[in-house]
Amino acid sequence: MRSQNKIMQENLKRTIGVFGMASAVVNMTIGTGIFVLPALAAEYLGAAAILSFFICGLLIFFIALCFAEVGSKVTVSGGAYEYIGSAFGPYAGFVANILFVASCVFADAGSAVAISKTLSFFWPVLDSASVRPLFILFLFVAFAYINIRGAKQGLQFVMIASFAKLVPLLLLIAFGTGHIKMENLAWTKDFNFRDIGNATLVLFFAFVGLETAVANGGEIKNPARTVPLGILSGLSFVLIIYVSIQLITQGILGAQLAAVKEAPLVEVSKIIFGPVGISIMVAGTAVSMMGGISGEVLGITRIIYAGARDGLFPKFLARVHPKFFTPHRAIIFYTALAFLLAVVGVFKQLIILSSATILLIHLGVVLSTIKLRRIKTAGPEKTFKVPGGIIIPILAAITIIWVLSNLSKEELTGVGISLVVLSVIYFLMKWFKDKKKIHNRSGN
Repeated sequence: MRSQNKIMQENLKRTIGVFGMASAVVNMTIGTGIFVLPALAAEYLGAAAILSFFICGLLIFFIALCFAEVGSKVTVSGGAYEYIGSAFGPYAGFVANILFVASCVFADAGSAVAISKTLSFFWPVLDSASVRPLFILFLFVAFAYINIRGAKQGLQFVMIASFAKLVPLLLLIAFGTGHIKMENLAWTKDFNFRDIGNATLVLFFAFVGLETAVANGGEIKNPARTVPLGILSGLSFVLIIYVSIQLITQGILGAQLAAVKEAPLVEVSKIIFGPVGISIMVAGTAVSMMGGISGEVLGITRIIYAGARDGLFPKFLARVHPKFFTPHRAIIFYTALAFLLAVVGVFKQLIILSSATILLIHLGVVLSTIKLRRIKTAGPEKTFKVPGGIIIPILAAITIIWVLSNLSKEELTGVGISLVVLSVIYFLMKWFKDKKKIHNRSGN
């Protein structure tokens, strides 16, 4: 397998253990969505939205098991890109890499703008036309500095951010239980299978994050143990938090949930804690987004590094810092690009494509699990293997296709156009490379 030939080429330090991996999964999964998630799910199913939570939770665990298996086999940096490329070759890897990086950089640019708007609740000047670009620049410089210093430092920030954003959510769960009205949890809204599909589509996006957490393959200690334990323990915690928040929010607000769908947890906090609750949730939202961006700077830059290493991006992006052993140029490139997009604001038109792209990447990883089982490698002797043969990967693939079927025609068209454009770019690059090789041979 191609990735095994790269292990000795990497000069990255393996410092990430089970707790670090689980923290990264929690941080990358519990993001801005949790603060609006209850209302989005209830819009389709009402109090029965809890049903979709469990369905989506089961399905995301199927996908996570596939990530865990292939992640324990492919132990170099690159995450989903390396998994798909190892199974299906350079073309599939190229498409996965570009789409994944693009979806994340646009999402991070949007989050940076959202942070300035969120914190303007405390300091209105942060959302002014003159100060916002400077504030966003400060954010991305800080994220770059932290992550260049080392994966360990980047993970420490992720852990701190995970803890800080979980505090208000855990307080909400602890003190909100006594405010629940059981009549608000009664299933009174009519719904059909299509409604369940739409709600699951929303929740699936809320569970996105593990694909970024595994991107640091070259910096994970004992991948056969760390990857599955980190992913599954992290997602288990996330599911418990999501279900608890949904029950408390629905149980307290009931029919009023639709009237506050843009900020349901702020309204719940106001009821439980009074005016101070608003400040708690605003701060929690900002910290959540900061942790999400920093986590993606930690993970996505390794995908850029892996792509540059393989010739998909300029080679200078594959350089490793001589002192900190981190892909510092990839980090600088990513944060600079995200800053520019955040200032210009063109990311807004591509945010839907970003979400749909993640679904395709998950499908690619699931199919990679099946393919890599048929390939005998000289990789690690002991790897994690999903129980039940290929039943779980097949169920996961069917599920993703079902979720994709709930996208609008415009979204599906946009995804299709993106794939065509990337295919043209790939084959043009391949043609030029082959032509250059022929020229060099004839010159010799």
